[in-house]
Amino acid sequence: MANPTAAMLVIGDEILSGRTRDSNMHFLAGELTKHGIDLKEARVISDDEAAIIAAVTSLSDQFDHVFTSGGIGPTHDDITADCISKAFGVHLDVRADARALLQAHYDKSGLELNAARLRMARIPDGATLIDNPVSTAPGFTLRNVHVMAGVPTVFQAMVASVLPTLTGGAPLLSQTLRVDRGEGDIAPILTAVAEGFEDLSIGCYPFQRNGAFGANVVVRGSDGARVDAAITRLARDLDL
Repeated sequence: MANPTAAMLVIGDEILSGRTRDSNMHFLAGELTKHGIDLKEARVISDDEAAIIAAVTSLSDQFDHVFTSGGIGPTHDDITADCISKAFGVHLDVRADARALLQAHYDKSGLELNAARLRMARIPDGATLIDNPVSTAPGFTLRNVHVMAGVPTVFQAMVASVLPTLTGGAPLLSQTLRVDRGEGDIAPILTAVAEGFEDLSIGCYPFQRNGAFGANVVVRGSDGARVDAAITRLARDLDL
């Protein structure tokens, strides 16, 4: 049986402007790989309502899970919750359980739960809260869309909260073969091996060190024996 599929939607003008470097996609890809969920697509879009709604709707229809990062904070440009509610046609408002979490957090911190902070308690009807042990303000899951913060430490904590609730498949295994020859020299052999192992993913990633060309050939798949067999054939055919 094929593994569940996923897409990631990174939301934020700061990513597209180059002001902030995204690390969440790299983290999510690694965690999903270990959990047996195949990340098939990732998009980065601006803080634009129409764009977010269109992307969420499209990705939700195509994949088993959609993970979003960014846009659920206290400021005016944090519009992800609004867009998710519009994408699915459900009401959005401050929810009692989310408000209680924030109230306890800010009371303990000696800070006021003002109108701006209360924005983070707005949850679409029918959504399940995602625990945030770092800064308390929750994410949420609505249908197959998991809505999480953009701050890497918070995003990672939310992923850790969500993944145990999801059914995964077979973890993706990988092996790497270093070849000290250029891609053009080894391409025919890689093609032949890939055709013989169509159930595996075989990627070639070139590098240049000290003026010499080489490539790391990475074989990925859920069947360890098949990965071993492909690596063995590659090593043989490449005379390694």
